Amino acid sequence: MIWLVTSISGLYSQIAWSAHPIFANLFLLLIFVLLGLLIFAFFYYTGLFKKNRKSRKRRAANLRVPVDKTEAAEESLKTIRQQVHQIQDEVARQAIINRTDEIEEFLSRGNIKVVIFGTGSAGKTSIVNALMGRMVGKVNAPMGTTEVGETYHLQFKGLEREILITDTPGILEAGEAGSHRGTLARTLATEADLLLFVVDNDLRQSEYQPLYSLAEIGKRSLLVFNKIDRYTEDDQNIILSRLEERVKTFISSEDIVRVAANPQAVILDTGEPFKPEPDIMPLIRRMAKVLRAEGEDLIADNILLQSQRLGEEARNVLDTQRRRQANKVVERFQWIGAGVIAVTPLPVVDLLATAAVNAQMVVEIGKIYGCELNLERGRELALSLAKTLASLGVVQGATQLVATALQFHFGTIVIGKGIQAVTAAYLTRIAGRSFIEYFRQDQDWGDGGIAEVVQRQFKLTRKDEFVKSFIQDAIARVIEPLNLNSSRIEEDDDDDYEDESQPEYQPSVQLKKVNPFENDWHDRDYKREDW
Repeated sequence: MIWLVTSISGLYSQIAWSAHPIFANLFLLLIFVLLGLLIFAFFYYTGLFKKNRKSRKRRAANLRVPVDKTEAAEESLKTIRQQVHQIQDEVARQAIINRTDEIEEFLSRGNIKVVIFGTGSAGKTSIVNALMGRMVGKVNAPMGTTEVGETYHLQFKGLEREILITDTPGILEAGEAGSHRGTLARTLATEADLLLFVVDNDLRQSEYQPLYSLAEIGKRSLLVFNKIDRYTEDDQNIILSRLEERVKTFISSEDIVRVAANPQAVILDTGEPFKPEPDIMPLIRRMAKVLRAEGEDLIADNILLQSQRLGEEARNVLDTQRRRQANKVVERFQWIGAGVIAVTPLPVVDLLATAAVNAQMVVEIGKIYGCELNLERGRELALSLAKTLASLGVVQGATQLVATALQFHFGTIVIGKGIQAVTAAYLTRIAGRSFIEYFRQDQDWGDGGIAEVVQRQFKLTRKDEFVKSFIQDAIARVIEPLNLNSSRIEEDDDDDYEDESQPEYQPSVQLKKVNPFENDWHDRDYKREDW
């Protein structure tokens, strides 16, 4: 402020001394007006900034963030219903809608779903029988008897919610039918609030893997060591110690229980057979304790997990549909790009010409992924990718690849225009596939940037199977029409030369060598866009 006042005073003295005091007074008035405007603007925009901050805070406060897992699941299901209308496959769309209805129905009922899971004939059905206190399934079979998931109702004292016990087919059974039942069992297990994994001995690797996989996705599990009546006390302790050691990273020792769901009959001293009562109470006590303490959280966790998995499934179906549509757009524009080069008389591949084609391609791909771009933005993206193609040497590599492949098919070097046209199609395909990845990642090139995406697509298109198929298609779509058109033009030139003396001869405009782009640049750009 001292510097400012001193400077203004000095200027005022100089003007008053060199000109007239009235000019100095006008100068001083102007300075004060400017300072006043500056101060007013400062406070005005500061007030606007604070107001914007307050409005942003109000908007943030109005955003409804789910406060619990059940609410988050409901929000996820709403999102799925919005996405599902974009799915064109009727079967896939209806399957997701049905699954959404099931989750919403389960959400409204709020039952606790307990799934019994394990290998064939480990005693799963016997455990259901013991839990229910009555026979609900066949037992004593050499292999698993449950072919489909069967559900029974159970009520624990002190627990308001009803428990649904689902007996699943055995896993690791032989044959195609066994494999199908195993897949069904795994599907049912992923839908459980609480999982009872039944074994009758130490865990094998084939049993450990599905149990660990279910724990990885967040399934709360109890490991049930069944058929303990067949072992001595010491053998039971040894097996139990091994089980605890194998699953200690994801199942606590308290969640490993010993039961005898269907004890074998014994012969008494009198010679009469005796059938012991099922020893199932350790499992009932542990289930009751877990469900009373964690039941609400288990239900919320499971509903949220199911909604998230269904949302992921819907996104995958939609992504597959969009990729299929986008690939059709790329395939269409790659041959349009070849056509542009075929009618553009330039000695090298014209990246600007292909970029003009690619711009429209970008716009159409963006529309498939729900992103509305104007043509100007499409041109910017296309030119940016064209520069990347050139800087990475992809243009040169593509030209050599196409020339070599065409030479292999024809035995001699194909005309330059044919190589240029096919190369343009090849580069347009790389560009299109790169843009698909860009839009799939919500308009983000990823950590490696545009260069990494382009290089990855170039490597994919250099595979022998693709190159062979692409070149065969290019020969049919580009090379053969070019050769046919060239031969027709040569024949027409010969006819023109031979018949010049005939006044009645009128040469055909369609066969005459005319460059439609040499009128002016405006017409050239229009024709390219039309292509």
